[in-house]
Amino acid sequence: MKSIIYLVIGILFGIVMFKSEAASWFRIYEMFQFKAFHMYGIIGSAVGLGIIIVQSIKRFKIKSFYGEQIIINPKDKSISRYLIGGIIFGLGWALAGACPGPMFTLVGAGYIPILVVIVSALLGTFVYGLLQNKLPH
Repeated sequence: MKSIIYLVIGILFGIVMFKSEAASWFRIYEMFQFKAFHMYGIIGSAVGLGIIIVQSIKRFKIKSFYGEQIIINPKDKSISRYLIGGIIFGLGWALAGACPGPMFTLVGAGYIPILVVIVSALLGTFVYGLLQNKLPH
């Protein structure tokens, strides 16, 4: 039953991503050229909503749907970690024209060439897992 609920939520998320044009290569291209506010508005709304939800979970000790306590561990603070990771993520996003969420939305919309990007992202994640202990964190 859990899997069906997650599948339905994922499908609804994909529809919202596609209809809002967050998965549009053109919109992403506009964003990186600073020509339109569209994507910045979507990203800013998501960040703002995320901050509100996380703070609500912490302050009101909200539990999961299954009654379990939600524990949010603090992140290690490191400029190099976020700077290098952000640059790599941004370059990949600019080259592919999609970040991880919209990549799967584009497959669902029938853009089959994005599978090359998904396979590359999975390979990059695998390589990171192999090199994780050797990288500065």
